[in-house]
Amino acid sequence: MKTHLIRLFIFMLCIDSSKLSAQPIMLPNPAFQHGEQIRFTVFYNVIGLYVIAGTATFTTSLEQYNNLAAYHVVAIGVTNKKYDWIFKVRDRYESYFDAEQFRSLRFVRKINEGDFSHQEDIIFNRTTNTAYSNKKSYKLTRDVLDVINAIYFARNIDFNAYQIGDRIPIDIFLDEEIYHTYIKYMGKEVVKTKYGTFKAIKLKPMLIKGSMFEGGEKMTLWVTDDANHIPVRAESPISVGSVKVDMMSYEKLRYPLSSLLAID
Repeated sequence: MKTHLIRLFIFMLCIDSSKLSAQPIMLPNPAFQHGEQIRFTVFYNVIGLYVIAGTATFTTSLEQYNNLAAYHVVAIGVTNKKYDWIFKVRDRYESYFDAEQFRSLRFVRKINEGDFSHQEDIIFNRTTNTAYSNKKSYKLTRDVLDVINAIYFARNIDFNAYQIGDRIPIDIFLDEEIYHTYIKYMGKEVVKTKYGTFKAIKLKPMLIKGSMFEGGEKMTLWVTDDANHIPVRAESPISVGSVKVDMMSYEKLRYPLSSLLAID
């Protein structure tokens, strides 16, 4: 399975149900709104020097989907054009999820990476807890999410309700499998990024070993310690070198970015 820019934000976690909280404790209101757009830059380091490898952009809109109010998130990942001759990436993900319960309704993935391409369109039936894709059906857990939906669901978790080391469960459906996943809460700290310095919530996704990432708690993710909970930095070693992802611009956040202490 190919690994790409968007997947730096996906919580592909080990199956380990021990020490999990029963259900995520959620904030009363969404941490995002119609019109929000967040742009990230992906940096790659192999010899002690970080270079710009590509960008990832997440855009949110509030729409009607099958007579339901639904958030529609489009995530696009592209490599730096200077490095397209080495490995060209043009990826597009789309997620539709219920605006009230944050449950997946539809997930679209179009991947173009080098000479590899893949497309899928998954429809979720929340009445029967079934997913349909490529003339196949899959039985789901009640609260399973697609990978983009999972990021936005996680932004709405009330991290103040947890202790350091707590594991917060999330079920994810990807590549025809359900992963019983979790995010480990690691407390709060100040983090300095390419954009600026933030008061942040520190998290540890447990990565599944793949073609690019090592397994284990190697990735660290920081989100703003304010009502928006937007990711501002992610760091992880990979099979060769390491990657760092920083938030570089934003538009139409739902709440003031009160966690920002200074702009570089």
